[in-house]
Amino acid sequence: MNPTETPRRVAMTPAARRVLEAAGRLFYERGIHAVGVDLIAAEAGVTKKTLYDRFGSKDQLVVEYLADRDERWRACLDARLDTCGSPSDRVLAVFDVSREWMDATSPRGCSMVNAHAEIDDPSHPAYAIITGQKQWMLTLFTDLVRPLVPTGADFLGRTLMLLHEGALVAFGLRVLPGALEHAREQAEMLLRTAAAAS
Repeated sequence: MNPTETPRRVAMTPAARRVLEAAGRLFYERGIHAVGVDLIAAEAGVTKKTLYDRFGSKDQLVVEYLADRDERWRACLDARLDTCGSPSDRVLAVFDVSREWMDATSPRGCSMVNAHAEIDDPSHPAYAIITGQKQWMLTLFTDLVRPLVPTGADFLGRTLMLLHEGALVAFGLRVLPGALEHAREQAEMLLRTAAAAS
């Protein structure tokens, strides 16, 4: 599969939704490669045949797991950004929502980063979901700062993206307490500097 191509998705029946919920929990908690379809089917209360009838393969189930998390993350973030006024407030809200999201749904760190540790082959159908989500975040940061620094938006967007992603990794590794809060403080300093210079 072309890494920029949108992967195929499946329609969600009630049984497929149960499978996806079980797979999502298990993939996130134990790792994608460590979890087999037998366990997923058992946890979902379906047969292996039902799982394969709905998804066709474990790879497709991984696509659905990551796409589902990505869609929920984007919806959560969009809902918060809709309530923010200034460009700076919108940027800082990304860090705030990330902290809330990690506390509520991702104690082991970013699911996309974790998945990439297991799926680094661009031909895997889930690869485009992983990289697409990070590209979307880069574009989001760049677009959010463009009103502040029209000629420096690409540079500042990349810098904010690196701060954000580094904080997500540090949060997952538990090596730096308050990683997202620290990244937010640094982002706020960058935004003040950029605003003063423009």
